Amino acid sequence: MPMIQLVGHSKKVEIVKPLIMGILNITPDSYYSESRVLSVEHALRVAEQMLKDGASILDIGGQSSRPGSDRISSMDELNRVFPIVKAIRKHFPETWISVDTYFADVAKSCIDIGVEIINDISFGEDDPQMLSAIANRDITYIGMHKKGNPKLMQQSPHYDSVVDEVFQYLIDRSNAFKKAGVQNIWIDAGFGFGKTIDHNYQLFFNLNLFCQSEFGVLVGISRKSMIYKLLEINAEESLNATSALNLLALEKGAKILRVHDVKAAKEVLKLHDALHNFAQ
Repeated sequence: MPMIQLVGHSKKVEIVKPLIMGILNITPDSYYSESRVLSVEHALRVAEQMLKDGASILDIGGQSSRPGSDRISSMDELNRVFPIVKAIRKHFPETWISVDTYFADVAKSCIDIGVEIINDISFGEDDPQMLSAIANRDITYIGMHKKGNPKLMQQSPHYDSVVDEVFQYLIDRSNAFKKAGVQNIWIDAGFGFGKTIDHNYQLFFNLNLFCQSEFGVLVGISRKSMIYKLLEINAEESLNATSALNLLALEKGAKILRVHDVKAAKEVLKLHDALHNFAQ
């Protein structure tokens, strides 16, 4: 298996054990209200607690991509995330920072001030300038699969074979980006992005296929509707089920868990480590 790593601004870390990515949503409309961070001071408090709880990466996003959400401009998104990225970079200089954006100019501006990871829900399709913005830059790029745009993506999505189509899309896009000079690529199956509940669980059941590729795999299922709709609860009640699926994701080979609840995810990692200590 190829070495899975994070790279960014002269840093390089081989991923031996899975990592936790904590979510900071700089938005007023994210689907999980407790994840919303609307000031620099609040962001710094949340970031500090996430790092204490065990996050290795902080993922900062400036617009909601929940189903049915409206798009904002790249300038509005940059105005939201830029001061918070700057503050976190200053106060926590050793922390890996990810920016969740599909806008090339947002990505470029954030890379220029020290962001190591760009997390793009569109894998470069929503902004054709993204590839040139990240190619030959010393960063890590996470490309995700989604079908359609967030406003309409959950209106009767159809696949002939969701596992085959999503997997082939991610491999084809990754290889094209790699050939174009993107330094380090990770993939994300995009749970909840243009998929029915059944599609999501088919993908999850076959997650080991994605994890056997040469690319690191991020799993982001935290408090998503694939969990709470199936269980007939709400996002606020779905932490227990999120933790259960996160443990299964680790068993299938996921290397980054993107979560709202870092402390709970850290407990999952410890349990996973304990189980696998006997395999040494």
